[in-house]
Amino acid sequence: MKEYQPHPDLPPPVSQVGVLGWFRRNLFSSPLNSLLTVVALYLLYLSVPPVIEWAFIKASWVGSDRSACTAGGACWVFIEARFGQFIYGFYPPDQWWRVNLGALLLVAALIWLMLPRLPAKRWVGVFVLLIYPFLAFALFHGGVAGLPVVRTTQWGGLMLTLILSSVGIVAALPFGILLALGRRSKMPIVRALCVAFIELWRGVPLITVLFMASVMLPLFMPEGADVDKLMRALIGIALFQSAYIAEVVRGGLQAIPRGQQEAAESLGLNYWKLMALVILPQALKLVIPGLVTTFIELFKDTTLVSIIGLFDLLGIVQSAFTDPKWLGFALEGFVFAGALYWLFCFGMSRYSMHLERRFDTGHKR
Repeated sequence: MKEYQPHPDLPPPVSQVGVLGWFRRNLFSSPLNSLLTVVALYLLYLSVPPVIEWAFIKASWVGSDRSACTAGGACWVFIEARFGQFIYGFYPPDQWWRVNLGALLLVAALIWLMLPRLPAKRWVGVFVLLIYPFLAFALFHGGVAGLPVVRTTQWGGLMLTLILSSVGIVAALPFGILLALGRRSKMPIVRALCVAFIELWRGVPLITVLFMASVMLPLFMPEGADVDKLMRALIGIALFQSAYIAEVVRGGLQAIPRGQQEAAESLGLNYWKLMALVILPQALKLVIPGLVTTFIELFKDTTLVSIIGLFDLLGIVQSAFTDPKWLGFALEGFVFAGALYWLFCFGMSRYSMHLERRFDTGHKR
């Protein structure tokens, strides 16, 4: 009888590992995938080189006016000349340090909250939610501590876009959670009011809300009363966005098994402890992608404030290339604005993926 002799493990075929294996698995795994890969590569060959040539090789980078743009490519001199206006709007240049200081404080606090091992996150969160909004408004608006007043009509550009989106997100999230809980309430009047509110705001476009807040709302206010236009837009955006967040959160609440609530009730938890400690943490974890999608939509929808006379990033870019000194450079302006919007939206998307991995408890289906 032949004695069994074990053989050492053989290496995998060369065609299944390394770069060649990756190409076979991802680009040429079937005849159809091979055809699509070839078509995609041909389209990239047609489109990418001209874009690179226009944006980099033949671009004009240095100068002070349009006379410097003679290379035949993009005129980034236009962006350089108007960069301050794109970021700060009509904010006085000698006061830009106030915006920079406010942004620096917020970024430092957010980084502190995002890094897992840093202590005292609760107090930093309290600072961001309850103290920073008033501190930032005092810093940006002025009128205190000897700071000159800069009216909100002078705010604009990327600064205004970030204010509208961040305030809208922070104000709409807790209100949307309350609306979602109210819609699932057993009390008929509370449930009916929440349903009516959500359906009313979801039934109209944001542009209508902004128009009502800017034009119609002052007509119903008492004589002599006046609310700042930016404040009216912020209230309208927060109410509008809360209706969408409520529906996203309601989807997460419905995904929690009934047994979770029954088990918590058997331990003697009242309604608010049950929601705060058991149901909501799980529901919010499940709907992180939906919430971030809602936030990204809001960040992009802030461009609609241009219809009520507020100049966000896109609005200020559009107003810049209507200047007779810079006619014909709209493409550069739109590329710059699109790059900034993509940068922020991509950052939010990647951070949501990080949160999904961090809070993953192995319940994915």
